[in-house]
Amino acid sequence: MCIEKKLGIKIKILRKEKKLSQEKLAEIAGLHRNYIGQVERGEKSITINSLIKICKALSVKPSALLKMIEDDNEKDFPS
Repeated sequence: MCIEKKLGIKIKILRKEKKLSQEKLAEIAGLHRNYIGQVERGEKSITINSLIKICKALSVKPSALLKMIEDDNEKDFPS
């Protein structure tokens, strides 16, 4: 699975844990709702600026989000 897809899945999980709609997350982050949907589906490569905005809106550090993805990768491909 590509990194964009994995990142999108994690963002979606965090958004749902916060009980936010895509529209509400987009509003808080200052992004378009369609963009959030595309990111969550792994259709769009996310910029660092957008990642930071989404992470702030979800109250998670970008490094923590990326660590979650890294940890999942290690489960898929153990050393």
